[in-house]
Amino acid sequence: MKPLAIRLAAGACSVSVMAFCASAQAQGTAGQAGAETSVIEESAEAGESARTLATVTVTAQRRSESLQEVPVMITVFGADEIAAARIQQIDDIVTRTPGLNFDAFPASQPRLYIRGIGSADRGASGDPSSAVFLDEVYLGRPAAVAFDAFDVERIEVLKGPQGTLYGRNVVGGAINVISKRPVTDQFGAGATATVGNYGRLDGAGFVNIPLAGNTSALRLSGSYRSNDGYVENPFLGRDVDDQETVSGRLQFYAEPADNLRVHFTLDGTRDRATGTANHVLELDESNPLSNFYSQNFDPDVTYGSDPGFLNRDTWGVRGEVAYDFSFATLTALASYRDLDYGFRYDFDGGNADPASPGFNGVNIGGGNDEVAELSSQEIRLSSLPESPWTWVVGLYRYNQSVQRSDILTLDSALIAPIELYEAFIADAELDSHALFGDLSVPLTDKLTAFGGLRYSRDEKTQRVFNTDSDAPLRADEFFDATASADFEDWTYRAGLEYQLARDHMVYGSVSRGFKSGGFNGEPPDAIAAATPFDPEVAVQYEIGQKSTFLDGRMIWNNSLFYVDYTDLQTTQSVDGVRLITNAGEAHIQGYETQLQLTPSENFTVAMAYAYTDAVFDDFVEDGVDYSGNRISRSPEHKLTLSPAYTRTLANGAGLTLAVDYQYTSKIFDDNSNQPPEVRDATSFVDARIVLDNIGRGMGLSIWGKNLTDERTRTFQGSFLGATFGAFNPPRTYGVTLSWDF
Repeated sequence: MKPLAIRLAAGACSVSVMAFCASAQAQGTAGQAGAETSVIEESAEAGESARTLATVTVTAQRRSESLQEVPVMITVFGADEIAAARIQQIDDIVTRTPGLNFDAFPASQPRLYIRGIGSADRGASGDPSSAVFLDEVYLGRPAAVAFDAFDVERIEVLKGPQGTLYGRNVVGGAINVISKRPVTDQFGAGATATVGNYGRLDGAGFVNIPLAGNTSALRLSGSYRSNDGYVENPFLGRDVDDQETVSGRLQFYAEPADNLRVHFTLDGTRDRATGTANHVLELDESNPLSNFYSQNFDPDVTYGSDPGFLNRDTWGVRGEVAYDFSFATLTALASYRDLDYGFRYDFDGGNADPASPGFNGVNIGGGNDEVAELSSQEIRLSSLPESPWTWVVGLYRYNQSVQRSDILTLDSALIAPIELYEAFIADAELDSHALFGDLSVPLTDKLTAFGGLRYSRDEKTQRVFNTDSDAPLRADEFFDATASADFEDWTYRAGLEYQLARDHMVYGSVSRGFKSGGFNGEPPDAIAAATPFDPEVAVQYEIGQKSTFLDGRMIWNNSLFYVDYTDLQTTQSVDGVRLITNAGEAHIQGYETQLQLTPSENFTVAMAYAYTDAVFDDFVEDGVDYSGNRISRSPEHKLTLSPAYTRTLANGAGLTLAVDYQYTSKIFDDNSNQPPEVRDATSFVDARIVLDNIGRGMGLSIWGKNLTDERTRTFQGSFLGATFGAFNPPRTYGVTLSWDF
């Protein structure tokens, strides 16, 4: 860590220690506070007008507990904040979470990075280093991360290795999306409708229906999101980079006995859109082909000869049964998910018309087709809520079958007299088994020890071939190869938490994460196709503190962490060919802080900051030593700041004025850390005016996103003499009308 960062972190922790020691003497029995700044409660003390932050319950440790009691740094978005801030998809979560980043090319195949740990591998046998779980179900393929955050209870972002408590093991961290469950004793319904610029038209609704006897209920949720496109294509005479997404979820929940619970879910998402709007950016003057491109740095215009398409259909079923014995709860969880995905795009963003401003003498296109089936089964036995020791043991199985095509088309008379087509077609199978357990034991009334252990074994098989291609463009030869490999490891977590006072807790932990190896989806030859890359391992050391001050009107949480990261899987050049392989060693160290404060009755402010120093210790690529370079897609600084003013009007309606500010420092898109594949620092500003309770359960929100019209590259890659890239959406705004029954 740089000296300045050390001083900042040490200073913050020192101030925090002094503050919570003073607070412990003064506040006595002040209540616990949570982290959801959008929900506040009136103080119970007579004559006091200030309001306190509400307690947020999370289930990150497979049990319901206050966020302030969990010895992990977690970012949580509650239902009210999700609705008010228009958090709808995975990128909305990323922009609001320090320590979390992603590669959004395309947005339908996000690659997540948590505290510098992520994966650029979308191949058929690859795994994400940081993953998304939907109602405890692991979404193992990037294109399967398709959900709408409408009718969601909360979203939890866990940082660091996971796997001793539930589900699939992950090495970097996890995003847990928890849907609102059916309510058995109350009818409910609600809807929202939105109109905005760029033809924005959204609608969403839910209905909750208790069934006879108030022991079961149905809940149906649905949403529609659309816009006409953010980028103009004068060559085609139309807009591109549009959206049309339909999502739905049907749930059945029942409590046929006091000790038995049944929960069944069916959900699905349908996406239809054009391909990504790409641009020719910097030129590689050392390559003669660079003379045949027309640069285009205007993020609002593209000249692609083909609008492309993005078609995604994914659905899943989930079943859960929980039974309470006298000593523990037995939970059985099973799921099946299906994915049918197709994506095409004009990679260079130009056309072959010499009269067009977007004329390119080299036209590049391509995309992906993927069909996948994902299934999981989990059975776990866990302690009852009243147990003095909290524990869980479980068995887990995950199966994944993927058929994927990675397609490249090249049309240029400079290279060949005909259009060339190349496709790597991969058929991969994963069968994973795991045994896990976790235990938390109070050693004294203030000191608690916790720890967990997991054994994981993955069996992978992949067949990959390019024999259906016109020519081997990325490969050295035509080939058809099949290979298998097994990967296994023991992972763990262990730590202590100490309650300094009722509202002040400190903790220290060590955790080990593992991601199995795999096979390249775009290998240059049969030997490379049959050669697996190794697993990667991260060991994280973390110390932290969580505190509540000012009689519940302020919380301040801090964390320092250090990660030993070995054999990280990364894309690198080997003899001029891009391959997924292992990069040696790296370390990641950093500091995170979260502050929520209600300084007055009507004003609240939330701030979060992450410093992440992610550096290679041992990395040589194609004979070049990159030791000391930063790991790609890992910004050093990320800050979010969200002030809000609320008041009750004379007619009983509630008025909220809120702003969300996000700053991210520069990002390297390549491990070489050299231009042009560098994203500049960015600042985004969102804002909203919300009127609640304006009559008959109605609410109105006037909102804007990216109000300063900041345009930055969300993707860039260099190929055949140029760097090609895409940009984030422009300024958007609209009006949302909501209704709750």
